[in-house]
Amino acid sequence: MKRCLFTCAVTALFSGAAFADVAGCPEGTVISSIQFEGLEHTKPRVVERELLNKVGVPFSVEKFEAEKRRLQDLDLFTEISVGCEGGNLTYHFKEIFRWIPSPAGKETDRDGLMIGLALANLNVFGEDIRAEVQYRTSTDPFLENNEYAFYASSPYLFGLPLGWNFEFLRTDSYDDIHGYQDDSWLVDLDVDYEMLPHLSLLGTVAGRELKKAAFLPEFGFGFAFDFRDSKLDTRRGVYYEYMLTHVGAGDNQDSGCDVFDGESCEGMGGENYWELLTDARAYWSLNRFVTGATVLARYRPGDVKFYDYYYHGGPNTFRGRGGSALGGKEDKADSVRLGVHEVLLTLEERFVLMERHAASVMGVNFFYGVQLVAGLDGSLLWDSGRPGWDDYEGAVYGGLHLVIPALDRIRFEVGYRPDRGEPAFYFGLFDKVTSSRWRSR
Repeated sequence: MKRCLFTCAVTALFSGAAFADVAGCPEGTVISSIQFEGLEHTKPRVVERELLNKVGVPFSVEKFEAEKRRLQDLDLFTEISVGCEGGNLTYHFKEIFRWIPSPAGKETDRDGLMIGLALANLNVFGEDIRAEVQYRTSTDPFLENNEYAFYASSPYLFGLPLGWNFEFLRTDSYDDIHGYQDDSWLVDLDVDYEMLPHLSLLGTVAGRELKKAAFLPEFGFGFAFDFRDSKLDTRRGVYYEYMLTHVGAGDNQDSGCDVFDGESCEGMGGENYWELLTDARAYWSLNRFVTGATVLARYRPGDVKFYDYYYHGGPNTFRGRGGSALGGKEDKADSVRLGVHEVLLTLEERFVLMERHAASVMGVNFFYGVQLVAGLDGSLLWDSGRPGWDDYEGAVYGGLHLVIPALDRIRFEVGYRPDRGEPAFYFGLFDKVTSSRWRSR
């Protein structure tokens, strides 16, 4: 889940109103055959492994609603419907655009809005494999902070329910929050094995070379219970994840005295710590109202250097610090809090103003939707021991979310912290629960 990309989140957000796309299929009709229409680039087996209605058993609208959500989570289709003549069942698909030469974007609390170019293929070999190359640069200051990236991911590996996500990231960016030049290389592989329905085993292995500090290996393992009705734009269900990760190579790198390209180190040092992560989410809906409560907690005993301290302030963490005041004054790095351990709390109410609508322009298939949001943000950030009330801050926020392909959603929000007494405007990409996980990379 961590560190998504501009187009890796492409698509299939759950649209709660339109599940009953069933034409002439009475409940209980015995299925004699299943056919597919509209799969121009997707192999049939990619769809077949998600189906719950089977040949030889009675057709169920409830099963179709569930399998439609599963098919939408493949991020390959803008429309899914089913029709039947007698017992002959036909699934109709409209595929989303596959090749995407497009602008690239990313919004982080550190660099703000980054823009650039990307080339992505969302369905390599028709096997639901994503691959993408990107170049991104900062808009303020323009062209001074740069990232080069390659991403690849899929929910299956050789037909096994082993999801994987590979990332290569080259960063040359001045970090004005932590106060150092982030000249680094990162290679990361995350895996997700669905051992049982709703239970997955998680693993991660990564290596980061940070110039003038050290080579920082990373490995971790964990598990996740997932009872959500959809992974994107969830309306009902719960998600719980626990991860234990180790970062660094031990005391032999604490001095940071390795030599890179003939240059001496400048005291940034290596790291050696564990991270205990808990990610809990719960959702409930009533008609067009969707209530969500999320908690992200990360506790890191050990030696954590300043360049990896967590920071709170901005659209991806705490919408009570950072951002831009309504008058246009920038207020980002000056108002960001730093700490070794963190807890992010969010209680959000969404009103679905417009459900997802499919559209097509010049042969390019896409969708769009609109949601109004309001909520509460809580922030706990501390360095050692147990957190106290002095480490806590709270804020309220509200805004508008545009649900579209390629970005998951665009967030326009205004946050207000009572002790600050001044509203601040925030612009964000992706859902906050996603961007909070990968914001540090």
